[in-house]
Amino acid sequence: MNVQELVQKHKLLECIQCGMCTGCCPVAKKANLNVRRYMREVSVLGKLNIHPQDELWSCTNCSTCAVRCPKDMFPYEFLIDIRSMAVEQGQIAPTIRDALESIFKNGNPWARIRSKRSEWSQGLNVKHISQGAEILYYVGCTSAYDPRIQSVAKSLATCLEKTGVNFGVLGDEESCCGSEVYGMGEKGLFEFLIEENMKLFNKYNVTQMVVNCPHGFHAFKNRYNQTSIEVQHHTQLLAKLIEKKKLAFTKEVNKKVIYHDPCFLGKQNNIYEEPRKVIENLPGIKLLEFDRSKSRSLCCEGGGGRMWVDIPGPRLAEIRVKDAVVAGADILAVACPFCLLTIEDAVKTTGNEGKIQIMDIAELVAQAL
Repeated sequence: MNVQELVQKHKLLECIQCGMCTGCCPVAKKANLNVRRYMREVSVLGKLNIHPQDELWSCTNCSTCAVRCPKDMFPYEFLIDIRSMAVEQGQIAPTIRDALESIFKNGNPWARIRSKRSEWSQGLNVKHISQGAEILYYVGCTSAYDPRIQSVAKSLATCLEKTGVNFGVLGDEESCCGSEVYGMGEKGLFEFLIEENMKLFNKYNVTQMVVNCPHGFHAFKNRYNQTSIEVQHHTQLLAKLIEKKKLAFTKEVNKKVIYHDPCFLGKQNNIYEEPRKVIENLPGIKLLEFDRSKSRSLCCEGGGGRMWVDIPGPRLAEIRVKDAVVAGADILAVACPFCLLTIEDAVKTTGNEGKIQIMDIAELVAQAL
């Protein structure tokens, strides 16, 4: 893609250089990321410079810049295209290269073999989608392989089983959704994943899908260019089950819970109420709110490939933990695997172990059953 194509695709001549994108960017100061400067260099000066890696790869695709832009532009999508050029030129960190290579070879970014993908479900009554299931539970790479996030997958499977939801999984056939592949700029690999995944979904006549990762949810719903599959985030499905009185809670949680809005669920897809509805319906729960919540929620720094790129400096997840402790929360509830990992890590780095617990909403629901 050349400069002129970038200008046309992203409507850069409509940019009024107000600087809102840079001013609202949660990582701008930390990484010296000046989105406005990037856009000006291309649209006004006709130059395309790929700035230092810490700048370019600091963007989390949180979409705050798009939410705030007075001209309804999508600056982060522009940065993804700049990343695509960097990928083509080999200007990427070894950790990103290895993650992308693992996705191509193993179907996941964590360098784990495919035959281990369904190990999380051992001991549970989880069937394959081919055994007459109505809903596909797409587990996702992190939920399948990461020991901490496997608990979320187990909790959700338990909740669905107890409510009689007829669901199945793809087991070891499942592959990466490609959300972070797209965010890292490897669009060729992303198109390959779309093709392979849609073949698999069509093979098993999938018409309904539930995912516990907002990144997978966003990819399937908005980036796959498909309308044959209804995609739900797990908080949406849990909220429906509560509304239909299919979730019977028998235990009181009796905790103060503060909810963190994931960027890909909230700012990207405007899903704010369902997660709160689920939490509020749990017995004994008092729901607290961050000052920065909903469309003002602070990014955890896990998206856009940032799980594989460490940018020096204080982490936003640490601010989130400190704010939650000050608010008096016992539990900081999340609805995204990346948020869970980054914020739980921040509990340790801020010295707040024992003061607050990080839990996915599915884990909270399972605890109350």
